[in-house]
Amino acid sequence: MSKAGAFRALHHGRPPGDPLILPGPWDAASARALVAAGFPALATPSAGVAASLGYADGETPAAEMFAAVARITRAVDVPVSADVEDGYGLAPKELVERLLEAGAVGCNLEDSAGGVLKDPHEHAEWLAGVRSAAGDRLFLNARVDTFARGVADPDRAIERAALYVAAGADCVYPIEAPTAVLPLLRSGVEGPLNMYARPDGASPAPAELGELGATRITFGPGLLRLALRSVQEVLA
Repeated sequence: MSKAGAFRALHHGRPPGDPLILPGPWDAASARALVAAGFPALATPSAGVAASLGYADGETPAAEMFAAVARITRAVDVPVSADVEDGYGLAPKELVERLLEAGAVGCNLEDSAGGVLKDPHEHAEWLAGVRSAAGDRLFLNARVDTFARGVADPDRAIERAALYVAAGADCVYPIEAPTAVLPLLRSGVEGPLNMYARPDGASPAPAELGELGATRITFGPGLLRLALRSVQEVLA
């Protein structure tokens, strides 16, 4: 089985309370540490990689982001999915080629740019192009940014999720969705559901999110921030 196939399989057949936990490395060293801790796959956070390269979130040049992903994938043997924000304006074929060249088996693709939600139908059409170019070589995690952009109605997130799943998305990620609406999202979204958690204990534990319907858990740049906090404590 290919790495992409193995990564896809990790998302299916999971019992409630046992979501796939994908910690986010920001460089090769952190990736190796996470694999040594026993995690079967990793998912890079764009904000964490940006910070490691000296950029604010959302300001990393595409070439530097793909190069950083490539350094991470070369450093470990497990599947690595890459957060490539909104695709950097690349056409689907080029985006897929660059992800595969970097060694990624999946990607996060968000449906907003510059703080503004994209037209969901146009975004779904673009996702369909990515799916067509990728075939089964990439696992597509479609991020839904409604909650992050101030649209609190879960029905709007579910509507977007349905369009993206129909376009070929393998998983849906309603980032910043409140825990209280997770059961509603679970009932309205087909297929795997990604939820964000904080590794510092400020959000429900992954097992609890799994019981409520989450298929997989990611932490964004949370692990990097914890690491930096530890360094600051040592320096103090």
